[in-house]
Amino acid sequence: MTVLSRPFDRRDAFRILGAAALAAAAGCSDRGSPAPGLAERGLREFRDVAARSVGPTKVPGLVALVGRGDEAHVEVAGTLAIDGQAVQRDSIFRIASMTKPITAVATLAAAEAGLFRLEDPVDRLLPELADRRVLRRPDGPLDDTVPADRQPTIRDLLAFTCGYGMSGELLTATTPWPVTAAADAAHLGTFGPPAPQEQPDPDAWIAALGRLPLLAQPGARWLYNTGSSILGVLLSRAHGEPFADVLRHRVFEPLGMRDTAFWASDTGRLATAYQPTPNGLVVMDAPDGAWSKPPAFGDGAAGLVSTIDDMFAFSRMLLRGGAPLLSAASVRAMTTGQLTPEQRAAGGLEPDFFTENSWGYGVSVTRDGAYGWLGGFGTSWLADPRHDLTVLVLTQRVFDGPGTPQVHKDFQAAADAAVQ
Repeated sequence: MTVLSRPFDRRDAFRILGAAALAAAAGCSDRGSPAPGLAERGLREFRDVAARSVGPTKVPGLVALVGRGDEAHVEVAGTLAIDGQAVQRDSIFRIASMTKPITAVATLAAAEAGLFRLEDPVDRLLPELADRRVLRRPDGPLDDTVPADRQPTIRDLLAFTCGYGMSGELLTATTPWPVTAAADAAHLGTFGPPAPQEQPDPDAWIAALGRLPLLAQPGARWLYNTGSSILGVLLSRAHGEPFADVLRHRVFEPLGMRDTAFWASDTGRLATAYQPTPNGLVVMDAPDGAWSKPPAFGDGAAGLVSTIDDMFAFSRMLLRGGAPLLSAASVRAMTTGQLTPEQRAAGGLEPDFFTENSWGYGVSVTRDGAYGWLGGFGTSWLADPRHDLTVLVLTQRVFDGPGTPQVHKDFQAAADAAVQ
């Protein structure tokens, strides 16, 4: 197996956790009949984007979908690995940070079932997080702290305002901050790329996190990623069962998402993950690698694998108002910007991160009401209620730059053309 030619830095962590290298492939298609209301000129462009983007130096394979209502147009092309078997419609991909909206839905469903209130302090279920201390400076020594103004709430975890998580400054720091180094030493996998076979079991994970100070006062600013990881432990405690079972009972079984899990039981359908380097694509994770067996810690921020049809079922649930999982009110809250102007001004992963967008619960929200998120192993999901539109792209090429790749923009433009 080929290995990476250099170690990861913190900017690689952003690429893995928060953005998608979107590409498509030439070759076979699995289109069926055009979906009602999708214009043929847009579908032709959707196919063309796929056709010009695949290859052993681009993206080995993909599944891409544009759907309106319950009908979808699907492109299937390329191979699961370079010189490997052909991608199929039911091929499995690591969806990385597209795990976050699924964790948010499970949290809102549990709140509607009365297991907790979103306003509850997190330490009611997670006593390891009681009596928080906050770093005077996020890059400062671990013992230079002040008391937290208040306890983080479950709503803070959903909105990423709990005081834990990644910022642009953390990701671009020339040397790791002390809090980052401590988290890495504990194998928490919360300030870096997904590490499903390194993270300890949930009780050990939350205990180790509880020994770290917060990077910001609860509610002061948006910090990426860690809130969703904490929610997985909290949901497990609230339900009295492993987080993987919570997701299966709350989300996957009701929606028929039979291939979404924290590991691929059928590794023959799992795409090989590739990292781009100056010398070409190198294997980052093989089918028999980190996602080939159940992890000790089911990471609610970035741990899942899935398929195009499973994710379409998830998107359709939200677009049709939440049934059978959520009330329409919970969907509105999840897909509405939850950040105050002050929280947005404090920054995100990049300087202009919140110029046009806000953050709901586990999703980025645009000014025109569209929502969704990206997965840094090469996946993307967008839902646009104005047009009852879903756009999904699943690839296995890790994001390779700080901006959105042009191919992703091209897929979005083709989808827009298909509904006009």
